[in-house]
Amino acid sequence: MSKGAVARLQRNRQKILSAAEAVFLSKGFLSTTMDQVAEGAAVSKQTVYSHFKSKEALFLEVVMSMTGSASKTLYENNDEPLDDRPVREFLIELATEQLRVVLSPRLMQLRRMVIGEVERFPELGEALYENGPKKAIKRFARVCAHYTEIGQLQTPDPTAAATYFNWIVMGEPTSMAMLIRDAGPPDKAWIARHAEESVRIFLCAFGLQAS
Repeated sequence: MSKGAVARLQRNRQKILSAAEAVFLSKGFLSTTMDQVAEGAAVSKQTVYSHFKSKEALFLEVVMSMTGSASKTLYENNDEPLDDRPVREFLIELATEQLRVVLSPRLMQLRRMVIGEVERFPELGEALYENGPKKAIKRFARVCAHYTEIGQLQTPDPTAAATYFNWIVMGEPTSMAMLIRDAGPPDKAWIARHAEESVRIFLCAFGLQAS
């Protein structure tokens, strides 16, 4: 196959995935048809089926792609060197970044869709957890271990401390975004206040002053 043909195949595949994402997020799995995806991608239904053998296969690919993309945005630098700047400053930065990405309307739609289909596609729930909370906790655990080592935190079990931090930060905002349709994504000022308060609460338990 020529390079031009390969490039056309890749472009069509990406067009199909983009169109499918929009349709699935709007209509859900059951109400989406391959005709709608083909129309959105401006390709024939035959072309859609040449890339994805079934609606189920396309749905799985869309969700895996979205969860992987969000995970890469947040956690691609999980092994970056950690310095000795104040732990409060660093944790506020991490919390703010996580809230900004995870609470985007697109990812909240994805979360609702996956939860709605988790019995039909249990692997999607696992993928969402693996690429979301699990990686967040792993990242926070590394931070907790580092700051405990340099004397700014006291976390005998960094993973347990990281788990508490993750849910202090994400619990209420995620529940609101998932369950209150008109809540909308929080603005920058709200995210900043929530991140600071979450870090304050965490440091009350795991900061040096807690001893």
